[in-house]
Amino acid sequence: MQSAVIVFPGSNCDRDMAVALETVSGKKPHMVWHGDSELPAGLDVIAIPGGFSYGDYLRSGAMASRSNIIKPVVEAAQHGVRILGVCNGFQILTETGLLPGALMRNSDIHFVCKDADLDVSNNQTIFTSGYAKNAAISIPVAHHDGNFFADKDTLDRLENEDRVAFRYRSDINGSSRNIAGIINEAGNVLGMMPHPERAIDKKHGGTDGLSLFESLLR
Repeated sequence: MQSAVIVFPGSNCDRDMAVALETVSGKKPHMVWHGDSELPAGLDVIAIPGGFSYGDYLRSGAMASRSNIIKPVVEAAQHGVRILGVCNGFQILTETGLLPGALMRNSDIHFVCKDADLDVSNNQTIFTSGYAKNAAISIPVAHHDGNFFADKDTLDRLENEDRVAFRYRSDINGSSRNIAGIINEAGNVLGMMPHPERAIDKKHGGTDGLSLFESLLR
């Protein structure tokens, strides 16, 4: 599996993401700087990691969505390359229009940092096939702007098209319908606020994120 991790000024989970991808594939991912205008050839997976790109100025992910590298990332998504956006990466994917909705300030206005209990709402995606249907998993979250919002028609469409990949088991940030992660219509783009790359090693508290990366490998 050939993979790449996009790195922005303010990214702080790029190394964690690279370790997770290398753990399952045995190959070091390409680390691609936001100012580049081309991606390496032959990529299977592009990961947009968590952090605070551009210091979260304007809106989280807004400035990053205008970086040079975003145009080739969007083109890669349109050609079927698998795109994984985690936390700030999810925010960037909504800002680019690759995913619907928006990530707003948490409903209690506090930064949330803890293990979050999730349900795997759809295990029939290329990101979740390694999980059992309706599996209950625990994945760390760390965000200030993780409150997923979309209008009712968009939320109904996501539900009806089975595009909710992960759902919080309780309200932790005010997200509409407790949505923690969604996929695009084509099924090759996933955005999620929880950090699966931080849950791949027992020594770090759990391995519930490992199946996501193994699903990508398969």
